[in-house]
Amino acid sequence: MIYILISISLLYALFTLILAVTWWRMPVFVAPDAGSQDGFPKISVIIPVRNEEFTLPLLLADLKAQTYSPGLFEVIVADDSSTDNTLKITQELIKTVPYLLRPLPLANEPTTSPKKRAIRQSITVATGNLIVTTDGDCRVGPRWLETIAAFYKQTGARLISGPISFNSDHTVFGNLQTVESSSLIGAGACTMALGSPTMCNGANLTYEKRVFEAVGGFDGIDHVASGDDELLMQKIASRYPDGVRFLKSPDAIVHTAPQPSLRAFYHQRKRWASKWRAYQSILPSLLAVFIFASNLAVPLAVVGYWSFGVTGYQLISLIALKAVPEWLFLGSVLTFLKKKRVLLWIPVTQLVYPLYVVFFGLAAQQKGFRWKGRNLH
Repeated sequence: MIYILISISLLYALFTLILAVTWWRMPVFVAPDAGSQDGFPKISVIIPVRNEEFTLPLLLADLKAQTYSPGLFEVIVADDSSTDNTLKITQELIKTVPYLLRPLPLANEPTTSPKKRAIRQSITVATGNLIVTTDGDCRVGPRWLETIAAFYKQTGARLISGPISFNSDHTVFGNLQTVESSSLIGAGACTMALGSPTMCNGANLTYEKRVFEAVGGFDGIDHVASGDDELLMQKIASRYPDGVRFLKSPDAIVHTAPQPSLRAFYHQRKRWASKWRAYQSILPSLLAVFIFASNLAVPLAVVGYWSFGVTGYQLISLIALKAVPEWLFLGSVLTFLKKKRVLLWIPVTQLVYPLYVVFFGLAAQQKGFRWKGRNLH
């Protein structure tokens, strides 16, 4: 038994070190200084919202401050039957922003995936060549759109995944979420760089409108509540193997808020886990199983230390094989995300994470979760 655990841990250490080296070798993209934007693409920013009356105005103000020409982008706010003043506030802001702001009220019809419906209907009326999606509770920097456009113009990427970070939150729970989020962002970026994309985040995602239409949009995956990002990315990567890129740029970071409670966190992670069964590529599924097994190895070794002859040296070796490569990788990603203050929370996360992975690996087998006041499956 111990030799199986050691073998799994060795493979995990090698895998994590490969991710770390890949991250270090990825160049940081810097968009040229603002100048003529002739030839830059028209962008449609799509923001699916539901009850975002307090956060959406902040995002729309961030978009007002963009260095990208207001004539080169529009903003479509797809309101998914909000019960607060989200739609009213959006309509009132139309005359106060320099860009074209287009509220899009959506009918309150039954659907298994409200967010996909919002994005699909928005793309139908979008006039931009590039679709950029984000969420109503996010914040963006002034060079966000300019950096995306410059990267697209330089690379010709079909889909661009951008970095996500959390707003300042000095609570224990917020810090732990920040560390965990960095692992997802970093792993997704590195697998893209290695030519086998596995993860991305719809809060900072860009793709060509024509490519969305060419792959059939969300056809075939619209029965899954989540997956407007990763499942779409897999469809695009399958059609355009070299067309998926990660935008490693501080100017492209989108900030959002960590989940405020364990209950909200639980339902968010269950929503994310709901797309695992729909993966069209076997690699993300294999990777999920491998991560699950790697994190299960440490708790099993602890049990083995007390019950079936695992030595102290073997236990320490297993912990080191997991902890040291993770520290190197996560530390690099957190530094890029300007979250150095969270580095000290990596060891705490490493203690909690194995139990977390095992718990959600099992919880994902049960369908159903609550999201934005709705019960979804």
